[in-house]
Amino acid sequence: MITVTIVRNETDKRIVSFAVEGHAKYAKPGKDIVCAGVSAVSVGTVNAIETLAGIELPYTMKNGWLSSDIPVLPDAEADGRMQLLLESMAVMLETIATSYGKHVVIQERLQ
Repeated sequence: MITVTIVRNETDKRIVSFAVEGHAKYAKPGKDIVCAGVSAVSVGTVNAIETLAGIELPYTMKNGWLSSDIPVLPDAEADGRMQLLLESMAVMLETIATSYGKHVVIQERLQ
């Protein structure tokens, strides 16, 4: 099962970190559309933040694991763009979890 953990700031609800871990086991490796979808959304979001917003996110990526602690940017406009992309990721992952709940779980918590 893939577990997605999204941590939000208790005050303003901005995303302060996220982690994606595990394997969906929906199908054999190389044919697992659930794993591919989650990977595309999460890795694509990190790449989009770097490419479109010009922000290099600190992240760790290993087999079956991606995590990032999200910095607070001094430029409010850049921070807003980054948060919009992160919120988009959260919505897309929630959509996958709604369709494939036996293989993906989303956990959100406040910090």
